[in-house]
Amino acid sequence: MQDGVKQTQAMATDDQTPTPTAQAPSAPRRGVGRDALVGGICGAVVALMVGASYAAVPFYNWFCRATGFNGTTQVATSAPSAAPLARRIGVRFDANVAGGLPWKFEPEQTEIEVAIGEVVTVYYKVTNQSARTTMAQAAYNVTPLTSGAYFQKINCFCFTEQTMAPGETREMPVVFYVDPAITADHENDGLKTITLSYTFYPVRDVAPKPVAASEPDKPRGSL
Repeated sequence: MQDGVKQTQAMATDDQTPTPTAQAPSAPRRGVGRDALVGGICGAVVALMVGASYAAVPFYNWFCRATGFNGTTQVATSAPSAAPLARRIGVRFDANVAGGLPWKFEPEQTEIEVAIGEVVTVYYKVTNQSARTTMAQAAYNVTPLTSGAYFQKINCFCFTEQTMAPGETREMPVVFYVDPAITADHENDGLKTITLSYTFYPVRDVAPKPVAASEPDKPRGSL
């Protein structure tokens, strides 16, 4: 009898023992993959912005030359084939030097009158007033800005860097004409004068030639 009671109590105890619950499968770690994707997108955007910044300058220069935007003059390869028109227009010449460049820069004529379509040559004079060799390059534009698309330059000193020896003076020609197509642009119907303006900016200091490089090789005696 007692054995039966003990067996019943043991069965009851076994029934009260908690059964282990099954653990839910862990969720996949998607955070790392998402961070890598975001980082890759950000890197691509930065690379695109850097590339665009390098391409912006040449694109802007090309756009200005093609359209005359911001008073940028045009580059002609030859004179116009048709004869100059009877309509005449004044052209003024302006010269400037940026700070830090010891040059004297001025036009030989401050203003002339030309026929539209006439090829004209004018000169600027520049002097290096320092006791060292200096290098600079000129930037240019014309005003009013709407005339930039019709101011055609055949030859100009602004396309190359200019190196001037100490005290050197140089005459620099500009060959240009005003495109007859300007007469078809009604924005310029009342245009009487165009101003061509140049500004020289220092490029860099010319590195002096090493003294040793200027001396001829001397024979050396045997040691």
